Amino acid sequence: MSPATFLEHADVDDSFSDPLMTLTVWGWMAISYFLVSRLAYVIGVGIALSRQHRHEYFSRRYGAEAGFLRFRRAASLIMNNDGAAFIIVCMATAHTLHLTLPGPIRIGLGTALAVIGVGSKVWAARTLGARAYYWHNFFVPKPCVPLDPPGPYRYLKNPMYTVGYLQTYGLALVLGSLPGLLAAAFAQASILAFHNLVEKPHFELLTRADSRLCERASKGEA
Repeated sequence: MSPATFLEHADVDDSFSDPLMTLTVWGWMAISYFLVSRLAYVIGVGIALSRQHRHEYFSRRYGAEAGFLRFRRAASLIMNNDGAAFIIVCMATAHTLHLTLPGPIRIGLGTALAVIGVGSKVWAARTLGARAYYWHNFFVPKPCVPLDPPGPYRYLKNPMYTVGYLQTYGLALVLGSLPGLLAAAFAQASILAFHNLVEKPHFELLTRADSRLCERASKGEA
């Protein structure tokens, strides 16, 4: 049996392959734009923070606060572009997700995920503060803080990058975008890698230093 004959008679699930094969040029352009934007975020911002962590790259050139402001302007632009790129992917590839769920249930589920995700991210961002949201402690380490974490960090170790990403899956479901779901999974996997490779080593270093400061303060040492 030839490959062509086999494919004609095989029971193949077309719900995944067909939408990707029939995407328009605009759909592929949107996906490419998203991939470039996402990599600019996790790699570009990651390299900048790593240089600041290891060599105080911005602080030595501009001072701690001025260096932070320069970094924040660039990081904010990159992050906003990344968010816009994801929305464009979902819109440009809408109606490519074929599920057995009725439309109202799919939209309702997606809306619920979006509400939970946005709510968690906003709660976490308000808990951290505007400066911490842009990694201010890479530039000016915080003083000794209580061990009991506030807000959603009391229940989750990393609400920003876990539950706080549910809205990406929700938007993809609402618009019925298969590439949107794949983009959401890629975005979350990449930001978790960013956390483990860039943020976590810095936070662990700060935690060790902070623990020593707290211990000295409790003993009344200068």
